[in-house]
Amino acid sequence: MKFLTRFLSFLSVACLMSGNSLQAQHRELLDYGWRFQLGDDSTWVAPNFDDSHWRQLDLPHDWSIEGSFRQDHPMGNDGGYLPAGTGWYRLRVKAGSLRDKSSYAIRKLYFEGVYQHSSVYVNGKLAGGHPYGYASFWVDVTDLWQPGQDNLIAVRVDNSVQKNCRWYSGSGIYRHVWLYGMNPNRMDDPWKLYVRTGQLKGISADGLTADTASVEISYGDYHESRTYYNVKLWSPEHPTLYPIKVGELEIEHGFRTISYSAQTGLLLNGKPYILNGGCLHHDNGIIGAAAYDASEWRKARLLKEAGFNAARTSHNPPAEEFIRACDHLGLLVIDEAFDGLRAKKTDHDYHELIDQWWQEDVDALVLRDRNHPSVMCWSNGNEVYERKKLEIVTTSRKLERRMRADDPSRGVTQALCGWDKDWEIYDPLAETLDIMGYNYLIQYAESDHERVPERVMWQTESFPAEAFKSWEATQDHIYVIGDFVWTAIDYLGESGIGRAHYASDPADRGEHWVGSKWPWHGAYCGDIDLTGWRKPVSHYRDILWNDAEERLFLAVREPDCYRDSIICTSWSVWPTWQSWNWPGWEGKDIEVEIYSRYPRVRLYLNDQLIAERNTSRAEEFKATIALPYQAGTLRAVGIKTDGTEDIARQQTLRTAGQPARLRLTADKSQLSASQPDVSFIVVEVLDAQGNVVPDAAVPLTFRLQGKGTLLAAGNADLTDQTPYANHLSSARMQDDPKTNLTTHSTWKGRAVCAVRSGRHPGNLKLSVSGEGVQSYTLTIPVK
Repeated sequence: MKFLTRFLSFLSVACLMSGNSLQAQHRELLDYGWRFQLGDDSTWVAPNFDDSHWRQLDLPHDWSIEGSFRQDHPMGNDGGYLPAGTGWYRLRVKAGSLRDKSSYAIRKLYFEGVYQHSSVYVNGKLAGGHPYGYASFWVDVTDLWQPGQDNLIAVRVDNSVQKNCRWYSGSGIYRHVWLYGMNPNRMDDPWKLYVRTGQLKGISADGLTADTASVEISYGDYHESRTYYNVKLWSPEHPTLYPIKVGELEIEHGFRTISYSAQTGLLLNGKPYILNGGCLHHDNGIIGAAAYDASEWRKARLLKEAGFNAARTSHNPPAEEFIRACDHLGLLVIDEAFDGLRAKKTDHDYHELIDQWWQEDVDALVLRDRNHPSVMCWSNGNEVYERKKLEIVTTSRKLERRMRADDPSRGVTQALCGWDKDWEIYDPLAETLDIMGYNYLIQYAESDHERVPERVMWQTESFPAEAFKSWEATQDHIYVIGDFVWTAIDYLGESGIGRAHYASDPADRGEHWVGSKWPWHGAYCGDIDLTGWRKPVSHYRDILWNDAEERLFLAVREPDCYRDSIICTSWSVWPTWQSWNWPGWEGKDIEVEIYSRYPRVRLYLNDQLIAERNTSRAEEFKATIALPYQAGTLRAVGIKTDGTEDIARQQTLRTAGQPARLRLTADKSQLSASQPDVSFIVVEVLDAQGNVVPDAAVPLTFRLQGKGTLLAAGNADLTDQTPYANHLSSARMQDDPKTNLTTHSTWKGRAVCAVRSGRHPGNLKLSVSGEGVQSYTLTIPVK
């Protein structure tokens, strides 16, 4: 069956779509109006239980982020020293609309994510639940639902058994909840629908279009092939999407093909392609695990703006909205199911669940995400501890076969590591994979290629400080198809990884797994910090991979012993800043770093030439220049091949004066009242001339007026023990004034806050004030 598609019409529809990639009229969002209580009591399941004294809130919700940092919290170093525990949620669903339609023979609740060990009750009776906190799951409530009446949903969430994760998990119903109405004779189950690109014919020389493209559609026993003409192909650079309707369902499809071999490397739409990837955990910084659509898009947008073309969802299924954002913005994704498998990494991690739940959890990942063009590969594990045992080969093969049964169109990988000399022993495990993931071991690529010439490799984790080495491996070896740095963005938990710390740091010495790292409550190994600021290493990576976009960057290495002696760890880089404020260091040498894709660069201080240096590949596209510190204006300029200076792209750092005023910049110009929506607002401290004061630590007060919620405030200092969101835990009602006032300090001249819209149009007014600086008020329309 062939259909002539009107693509301009399709494109206009795609631009108007909002929310989850699945478009369906037979579902309702159940995020609003829940009651919540920490603790545990079996009487809370009863429909007639009076929960009016419980806190009222909307989903998504993470109760751990609302707590205070304490060294004795059981999640400990891994969970960022935040609280866990058990909590209950109750929602009274009023009669009406979809909930009462007699045309639906089946009713199901769909939970996108509950961390963890959830039990779901409907009208007082157990309906289902799921133990793995990162998996999406369905609960069939057909027999318990009472059409025409109010229905009571109660959810018990138990995250009290610790430790169960090596990073910050959050606690609660932290993703969306939906109610679906279905019928067995209709195509209305989104996990049964499978749409994939078939053949592309007549691909243009630039790989952007195809004369014809087929799409293969399956739903249970139903199969259909459709042909489209003059198709724009999907790629990270051109993420074109087309809506495809099947029965009651509509998805967004990107036409693209992916293939790889050790002889050709990675081919995207028939053209060579190399992956510049970043690993990232699931949390959203200061708002914790709460997966608002806007926060998932922000995460993807930060990666894209930093020059990445790929992401690895380490080490668990992400929010589906993150995958949708990658579809739209253009990021290829390694979609990862698990961290550990049978051998435990923490006392209560997935090794307790794998025998009973592995198949259901694999299905939950693959069936949910297989229709997304951004997903290029499945990952079945990460640095598994049983890697030297024969059982891992059997386990990996089972996982791989199940993934392929659900989706024959994609390959399977696993991230392997080894900290001793027993590397070749992993060859049988590697044979179960389509692409072998190397964590920090790309130095074995050449010898492995000689031993196993058909192996396709990528570095699934790399050290930030080895950016050039990792980039070079992909340039010199066609069988190394990409690199994924650990990590793209700073995250909560796994406290202390990536820290370059002072000798006076009270945390235990050594790497993050050695002893307590209190007061550190997160990881500082990201290219991007919690406020969204790109660290200099991010710009260096961008210059390596995307030389046409960013060609020059100027940064300054913090002098050793400026504040104290500096100690680096394996995942850190030397503290380097966009700062020419070093009072008290006058006349002493300070090192300036220039990252450049020009053949040579020049450095000026107060318009006096300091030095000229080569910055070719032989110099790793970098120049380090020492000079005596003197306040003023530092300027770097690239020298073009004709010998002239490229003034248009020069980089400048100026010594800033005293803090004088604030500047607020929101990542969204307006918010929606029709769905849970969030804006992240960056606060910067400026001097009288408008320069950012890069060493300013100004205590701030945040106030929000209007029908919305001030979700959190924070900075990028992962030793700052000021809670991000504990003002929310003391507020009982949604419009309680306590939800809209909090305090936090800037660090390195920056802070960030998050504001959530209410359900009514109007204006939100965010006022931020600080001692000694002019305050700032930002108006955010809600429409």
